[in-house]
Amino acid sequence: MKNNYRKLKFSILLQTVLVTALTVFVGGFLLNYVIDGVYNDSFAETFVELLVSLHMREEAAIELYWRLIGNNKTFFMIVGFLLLFALFFYVALTKMTAYLDQVENGIENIVSDSTEPIRLITELKPIEIRLNEIKATLKRQELDSIEGEKRKNDLVLFLAHDLKTPLTSIVAYLSMLEGHPDMPKEEREKYTRIAFEKSLRLGELINEFFDITRYNLQNIELNPVEINLSMMLEQLADELYGVLQGKNLSCEVNVEENLAVYGDPDKLARVFDNILRNAIAYCYEDTKIAIGAQMKKNDIEITFTNRGDKIPGDMLQTIFEKFYRVDNSRSSGTGGAGLGLAIAKEIVEIHGGQIRAKSDDNRTQFIVILPSKDEKKEEQTNEIHTHRRRAFGGRSGQRKRTQGKKRKGNMG
Repeated sequence: MKNNYRKLKFSILLQTVLVTALTVFVGGFLLNYVIDGVYNDSFAETFVELLVSLHMREEAAIELYWRLIGNNKTFFMIVGFLLLFALFFYVALTKMTAYLDQVENGIENIVSDSTEPIRLITELKPIEIRLNEIKATLKRQELDSIEGEKRKNDLVLFLAHDLKTPLTSIVAYLSMLEGHPDMPKEEREKYTRIAFEKSLRLGELINEFFDITRYNLQNIELNPVEINLSMMLEQLADELYGVLQGKNLSCEVNVEENLAVYGDPDKLARVFDNILRNAIAYCYEDTKIAIGAQMKKNDIEITFTNRGDKIPGDMLQTIFEKFYRVDNSRSSGTGGAGLGLAIAKEIVEIHGGQIRAKSDDNRTQFIVILPSKDEKKEEQTNEIHTHRRRAFGGRSGQRKRTQGKKRKGNMG
């Protein structure tokens, strides 16, 4: 940055030199040709005549002239040069203050939200570049803010509609049950089951509202401990048994033994649960979801594979964005707020890992990469955890288990 203002420094230096030279030239000219020349005797005679006209003797007037002026010529010469320099420098400052006017115009360009780029003189090129960068950043932030607010408003609108839909159904079915106490048992059980399913859906939507609040109002904090990742993945698959049965799915877990990571068990469980629920929501019925985990160099790679419609390439770049589902592809039957994968991505990244997705004609795969326990331990040697607890503990052997319906065959 020091050399960026070289032209400005040179311009100010040149103006200062010119002011000094002009002062010396004009001052010297006045001294030699005016003060010491044409007007030298005339000034002395005029001074003496003025004093004589005020009834002072000529000898006393001449003596006073030499005492005040004649013998103090050097002092008056210095004062004269300083006055000339101040005059010329003040004129030069008009040029220098033009720089400030230029910067002020650039700031006004930003404040007024003008679409024209900021243009400054050559000497202020670095400031011009910086001001244009600031202007572009502010404009981008403004557009992001507007877009984010719009998407959040759309989200609230969608969720409000979705909240109303199951609530209306619950009230309708319960009203039928209340109004027909003699309803056949089989029909009563059917309506009760439907009302129960709708209430579960309503609970999920309410939880999504809480997710939105937490996601926007607080940072995600970790409480890392040593985790048996192999057992965690198997346990999560077991817990989703009921959800798998809803679409007649199976879940195969094929992980290496004793895979361990340092991380927050609750947060990582949420990551894997979000990915699995996303896979269940969009996979074909009567198919299998495969969970795999293996060590690759110093990292652990976890994969979640399901059969389903292909995700276009451009959408693969946006599925991890907040509120991604607030678009035309949103379906209240399968989708939620669009926060699941966005939160999963943030949790994985603050664990020092990565998450990505790939999809072909009938298969989608989510890949999570986390640092292994040994690698993470080196980074956290000096870190003190106040809530150390071992989650999903125990030893895990080489496992290949299937939850849900039993089904032969492999993922394509």
